[in-house]
Amino acid sequence: MSAETVTDTTDTATDPDTAADQVFSVRNLWKVFGPKADRVPGDESLTGLSVAEVRERTGCTAAVRDVSFDVARGEVFVVMGLSGSGKSTLVRCLTRLIEPTSGALHVLGEDVLAMDRSRLRELRRRRAAMVFQHFGLLPHRTVLDNVAYGLEIQGVGRAERRARAAEMVEKVGLAGLGDRRPGQLSGGQQQRVGLARALAVDPEVLLFDEPFSALDPLIRRDMQEEVIRLHREEGRTMVFITHDLSEALRVGDRIALMRDGEIVQLGTPEQIVAEPADDYVRDFVRDVPREQVVSVRRAMRPALEGEADTGVAIAPGTVVADAIEAVARSGGHIRVVEDGRVLGIVDHARLLAVVAGLDPDAGGSHTGGREGVAA
Repeated sequence: MSAETVTDTTDTATDPDTAADQVFSVRNLWKVFGPKADRVPGDESLTGLSVAEVRERTGCTAAVRDVSFDVARGEVFVVMGLSGSGKSTLVRCLTRLIEPTSGALHVLGEDVLAMDRSRLRELRRRRAAMVFQHFGLLPHRTVLDNVAYGLEIQGVGRAERRARAAEMVEKVGLAGLGDRRPGQLSGGQQQRVGLARALAVDPEVLLFDEPFSALDPLIRRDMQEEVIRLHREEGRTMVFITHDLSEALRVGDRIALMRDGEIVQLGTPEQIVAEPADDYVRDFVRDVPREQVVSVRRAMRPALEGEADTGVAIAPGTVVADAIEAVARSGGHIRVVEDGRVLGIVDHARLLAVVAGLDPDAGGSHTGGREGVAA
């Protein structure tokens, strides 16, 4: 699949030279492993072939295939897919921990592929910090010294780096634990140390490579909440890699869903769930509770005379589950209001139609919802 066929209804593809609000701009990126890998991206005879077919024909594995996307400043951009989809290879290409085979890659307008070793070190140490699944903490150092390690590498003085580390330790909820060793902490606490260490260097973007996949479910949820809280407080740009759809839906502003090295759909969580691009995506989201993701925008109808003047009001971003509760309390329809202006009206029947994956304006037409709902 070429980049042009990817569903992306957010219209973010812009030239890196003119997109001042873009942190990453990626165009037609390939990563191919194997002999004469550089010949694969330009070979039109391989277009449309599966990973296995490309490997059989060329002896190469195309881990990332013709991928294009932008990451906006302040966005949580999630790349998700099953094992082997290419998501971790892709995130490592962003800072050239893995060298791309071809394509264009810019960070804040600067050509990453043209960076020399010095600029790459600067990128990795100061501008784009990574948080991995395996914490990589230094067991003989205290929590505080682990958090300060990146600043130490940068040459920051001891007093300044320890003060900054103490601030980050408190920010991630580890106040009072700065003198402990990693072995004295739980898995979730160790991951918080890794997060604090990344934050301490004040990077422009945080790159998370499946950071919570080894944690117990409850601890994992706590860490997801921590990421959401930090983003809400700081607005820091984040690229988050995961194989877990529920995690992607919780933390992401937009999601790029990968399969066999390609992005098969790119959009908001609501777009991914409500407008699956193909059967693969449809199967991926079939068990997602739509009412927890889809907003009332998809259930609205125009207000009739007199309906816009009084009654319960909700915001257009309200998810259907909360709107159903509001309708039940009101006993009738409710208004969807933004900046004092009534955008539309929703009622119980229209909300339930959206939950069922039906078009509320089409008398029961199916819109890509859960399998088994009658059209």
